[in-house]
Amino acid sequence: MEAFFHGIVLAFGLILPLGVQNVFVFSQGATQPTIWRALPASVTAAICDTMLILLAVFGLSLIVLQFEWLRITLMSIGILFLLYMGYTIWRSSPATADPSEALPVKKQILFALSVSLLNPHAILDTIGVIGTSALKYSGTEQIIFTTACVLISWLWFFGLTLTGASFQKLDSSGNLMRIFNKCSAIFIWATACYLAFVFL
Repeated sequence: MEAFFHGIVLAFGLILPLGVQNVFVFSQGATQPTIWRALPASVTAAICDTMLILLAVFGLSLIVLQFEWLRITLMSIGILFLLYMGYTIWRSSPATADPSEALPVKKQILFALSVSLLNPHAILDTIGVIGTSALKYSGTEQIIFTTACVLISWLWFFGLTLTGASFQKLDSSGNLMRIFNKCSAIFIWATACYLAFVFL
C-alpha cells in the first residue's frame, strides 16, 4: 500500500500546478458545445502522461536526453506549437457564442500532443521525480506505484474537463470564457517565451 499512496501523492504533486497542459484541457471542457466533444483533449493528455510515466519508470526516456540535437529539436518544435496554440485560443470564441468556433477533434489532439510531449517541464519532472522515485521499488510494488501515478493522471484530466464544462454552464453569456481564453493565450505565449529563453 505504501507504493500505491506514494504514487498518488507524487502524481498529484506534479500535476496540480497550473501549466499549459492543464489550461488547455480545462479550456476545451469550457468551450466545446458538449463534454463529449472535449474528450479528445483529455484522453490525449492522459495517454501522453501515461506514456511519459512508463518511459520514466523503465528509464527509456533518459536516452532522449543524452542527445543534445534531439533535445533542441523537440523543444523548438514545442515552442512553435505553443505560439500557434496561443494564437488559436486567443481568436477562439466560446461555444455559447458560436459552436463552429470550437476546436475540431484533430486540432484538439494535435495541441494536446504538443503541450504534453513537447513540454520540457513535463518531461523533466516526470523523469526526474517519478522515474527516480520508482527506483525505490521493484517487481509488484513498482507496478503498483506506476499504476497509481497513471490512475491519478486520468482522473485529473477528466476532472478538469468536467470542471470546464460546469464553468460553461455558469457562464451562459460567454463573457467570462472570452476573458479566460485571452488570459490562457497570454499564459501560453509567456510559457513559450520562457522555454525559449531558458532551454534554447
